[in-house]
Amino acid sequence: MNKQTLMQALKYLASALITLLMIGFVIGCLVFTYYAVKAPKLSEKDLIATTSSKIFDSNNNLIADLGAEKRVNAETSEIPTDLVNAIVAIEDHRFFNHRGVDFIRIAGALISNIRGGGRQGGSTLTQQLIKLSYFSTSSSDATLSRKIQEAWLAAQLERKATKQQILTYYVNKVYMSNSNYGMQTAARSYYGKDLKDLSLHQTALLAGMPQAPNQYDPYTHPEAATNRRNLVLREMHDLKYITDEQYEQAKNTPVTDGLQSLKASTSYPAYMDNYLKEVIEQVEEETGYNVLTTGMEVYTNVNTDAQKKLWDIYNTGDYVAYPDDEMQVASTVMDVQTGKVIAQLGSRNQSTNVSFGTNQAVETNRDFGSTMKPITDYAPALENEVYTSTAAPITDAPYNFPYSSTPVYNWDKKYYGGMTIQYAIQESRNVPAVKTLEAVGLDESLKFLNRIGINYPEMFYVNAFSSNTSKSGNEYGASSEKMAAAYAAFANGGTYYKPQYVNRVVFSDGTEKTFSNNGSKAMKETTAYMMTDMMKTVLQSGTGTNAAISGVYQAGKTGTSNYADDELAKLTKPYYYSSIVTPDELFVGYTPKYSMAVWTGYSNRLTPILDDGVKVATDVYREMMLYLAQDGSASEDWEMPDGLYRSGSYVYLNSGTGYNRYYNNQQYYNYSSYSSYSTEANSDTSASSEHSGDSNNSSSNHNDSSSGDGGND
Repeated sequence: MNKQTLMQALKYLASALITLLMIGFVIGCLVFTYYAVKAPKLSEKDLIATTSSKIFDSNNNLIADLGAEKRVNAETSEIPTDLVNAIVAIEDHRFFNHRGVDFIRIAGALISNIRGGGRQGGSTLTQQLIKLSYFSTSSSDATLSRKIQEAWLAAQLERKATKQQILTYYVNKVYMSNSNYGMQTAARSYYGKDLKDLSLHQTALLAGMPQAPNQYDPYTHPEAATNRRNLVLREMHDLKYITDEQYEQAKNTPVTDGLQSLKASTSYPAYMDNYLKEVIEQVEEETGYNVLTTGMEVYTNVNTDAQKKLWDIYNTGDYVAYPDDEMQVASTVMDVQTGKVIAQLGSRNQSTNVSFGTNQAVETNRDFGSTMKPITDYAPALENEVYTSTAAPITDAPYNFPYSSTPVYNWDKKYYGGMTIQYAIQESRNVPAVKTLEAVGLDESLKFLNRIGINYPEMFYVNAFSSNTSKSGNEYGASSEKMAAAYAAFANGGTYYKPQYVNRVVFSDGTEKTFSNNGSKAMKETTAYMMTDMMKTVLQSGTGTNAAISGVYQAGKTGTSNYADDELAKLTKPYYYSSIVTPDELFVGYTPKYSMAVWTGYSNRLTPILDDGVKVATDVYREMMLYLAQDGSASEDWEMPDGLYRSGSYVYLNSGTGYNRYYNNQQYYNYSSYSSYSTEANSDTSASSEHSGDSNNSSSNHNDSSSGDGGND
């Protein structure tokens, strides 16, 4: 190819590239115009509007008006320079240099994200205000159309309003936790001061809170609040807004400095707080909109009467004899046919001053002990036909965790010899549980658990009677919410329903979203029925008789956790003369209509439950189910499905043998008498050995490092 030909080709290529760029530019302009013209109309009314979301119960009765509680707006002249600098430092360094959209910031954020670092996104403060006023704040809703409309409205706002006005809109718009809307409201609520009177460290905290107000709440999360405040201070220092001395002094001041006691100010009853927190989270998860910053109507599944009853059971002396005011309870009540959560409460004696704080009912940081046995061991075994009847035999005898030299102990340090799996569940024997899990296999067990909403990062044989995990986080392990949903699948014939707090949402423009919950098949009907039939005996003559209610058909399982030996010396109260010493006591049960999971313990895990304190879990369950049974929903027994037959006290698969594949020709003993394997506990065994698996949330749950004392009452 000669030089002339080459030059001609390059000209054609350049012309093509220019043409493509022009076409791309035109298409981009057309797309931008298309979405921009569909953007909401910009109005000051929307920018200053007091956001109010109305929440309704299952009978469409108003239970909360979120956003109407309190609001004190600040005038532009009342916003101090330190607050302006703090907001700009943490949210938008170039706020005073752009016109709504900052292309330099977008490019910088893109490069930073590619490199895996950076603190700021591409949105300007103006865009954030637009987002709060018109759009979803969810990252999943950051679509091209939404971003175009957001940028268009931001540019319009920058033409119509001054920077000072935009900052004022933002300061008065943001949610600041504990039912405080706007930073002036928060300043008066938290510090009893106006914005202009705040110290530097207080100003920095308020400026940093809007990103995640509940997470950075200085009352409930002081450590996270401190870290966020210090980040704001560091950004202010880097931008030369404050001196070295000011920075050091402010960052070394406790985040609690100057905080005053919160005053109750919510417009909803205290017994609704925990439930409403889950409503808010589910709405944002499903729609992308924040109930606290976007006006809407939310219709929930809460049964107000049941929720109030649960509060009364927790907080009065009319139903349960609590050992003291500090003992805590967390529970969830669910409709087994729909997955609707009708009542939930995370603690006793809740502070009425803090809104949407920790809800222990959905936390997985405590051990659910032997309530895990039905879902981890026996149900997977029946589902995979390791066992084909409730009479399948198994031996309770000295035994080590598989592939280890660590012995498995029962709660009483005794062995009962041969028994049926039904009796093993009824009396909560640990050895049969671990043997069953071994027969099923860890992988198959985890598959089953996943189908009913329970997950682990990895499983160990100690999980046969413990919900401890090697990683923290509510995505792993068990909570009252998860356990109520899991056991509900037994009650309804094998269908798992994800817990549902919300029925439907009506947005301010009149559109609505209905929350559907079709459920998924988790197990065979035969498995569900056999598990129910076995767990009936827990209440009839086993470890859960305290939960029994005359005339009510129900099934369930008790659970107890234990202390590791090295924890006993750290306990906060003497236990030497106590027959029972445990950090967690639990009960999960159900009727044909409702399931309920109950956790009891102390906020400080080193404060033990002693002696009769273990009855509280079954007491709470019994009193709540007694109330719910008044509708007659538990007066009819479960019907045995096709594929099963009954012989005496046991249920068999039509195709089964009545024996289990794991039994391996071991001698079968009558469970009514102890076998030659029965032993007493060693004299040097600690009090903790009488209860279920080590409830430390750490890798110590591995089968070769656990004491294996598991099991429970």
